[in-house]
Amino acid sequence: MTLLPSSEMRDGPRRWEGEEMEPKPTILQIVPSLEVGGAERSTIDIARALTKAGWRALVASEGGRMEEELLDAGGELIRLPVAAKNPLGIYANALELAKIIRERNVSLVHARSRAPAWSALRAAKKTGVPFVTTYHGFYEAKGPLGRFKRYYNSVMVRSDATIANSQWTANHIRDTYGRTVNRLVVIPRGLDLKYFNPANVAQNRVAKLRERWRLSSGERAVLLPGRLTRWKGQLVFIEALGLLNKSGRWPAGVRAVLAGHAQGREDYVTEILNAIEAHELDRIATLSEHVGDMAAAYLAADIVVSASTDPEAFGRVPPESSAMGRPVIATDHGGAGETVLPGVSGLLVKPGDAAALAGALADLLARTPQELAAMGAAGRAFVTEHYSVERMCADTLALYQDLIERHGRQH
Repeated sequence: MTLLPSSEMRDGPRRWEGEEMEPKPTILQIVPSLEVGGAERSTIDIARALTKAGWRALVASEGGRMEEELLDAGGELIRLPVAAKNPLGIYANALELAKIIRERNVSLVHARSRAPAWSALRAAKKTGVPFVTTYHGFYEAKGPLGRFKRYYNSVMVRSDATIANSQWTANHIRDTYGRTVNRLVVIPRGLDLKYFNPANVAQNRVAKLRERWRLSSGERAVLLPGRLTRWKGQLVFIEALGLLNKSGRWPAGVRAVLAGHAQGREDYVTEILNAIEAHELDRIATLSEHVGDMAAAYLAADIVVSASTDPEAFGRVPPESSAMGRPVIATDHGGAGETVLPGVSGLLVKPGDAAALAGALADLLARTPQELAAMGAAGRAFVTEHYSVERMCADTLALYQDLIERHGRQH
């Protein structure tokens, strides 16, 4: 197994011998849907980079709200039910993908989720093209079905190269699969630092969100963004707010905002609202709908919180909030340990520990605006250096080209 840090690929794809060579490589990315999430965002970012480099970008997916964005990036959507997890669906998708690979002269296949990866693996072997996977999440294999889950997850390391989106993820892969991984490459998730740039956000965008959150002029905000699901830690956050409120440590003129898409989890929404009421936080905490303009959302807040109780392989909230110059409190597991500089750009707390989160909130809320601004500036400088989308795309395209060239020499 070879572990390559992204710094070894930073210069991006090399020029092909003889610029007149046509056609350019065609890359087929496979992602279950094009709704919201890190895998979807990375898919579109890579499609845009491929198009800019003169390559062809195909995406096999069930589609979703980000379809237009993919087309604007120069990618082509091939609608296919690749989220199917049943054996018959996986086999049918493999046959269809093999047909696509042949008909569209695909040079390399890149799968970003487990069920599609099983179809892609079969199709890649059948057609003899290189196969890449990306670990976008933390795949557990515990419980009575642990052995089956481990086998199901193992498709993500049956590729010619496995991309880990953080060093933490790479360590998890090594610990789980050891020497069975063919090639392990660390390419951290990249942010669009033009979008996540305080200088590029108009004040009316910020004002619109503050009005939606019912923030009065001069009122400060602590934001916990993320889809409404239990492991994102909304209930831990509410419990921490309750501890501060009960002890009299929650400052006047500060409101907490929980913003995220319920995705049909209405029972959990009710549970959150009941928790807010039970902790007597009606005048302190606001539950808001999904925010589409995250750059403005971070600017509308003074402090950002990521309270995930399960480790996130990368976790977008900490680096995104840092990019927007906001100090962040995050749970100390997963990728957050790499994107947050403790005491410099934010604070790290024990996962699921409401008392520790309450202490961190009290710490930052007691700091001066100048001290918080300094933390935000340090965070933006760190993220700008290490987590740009340009760096992620250059490293990924360099990996693609290396695999394609190796494959060509072997055949």
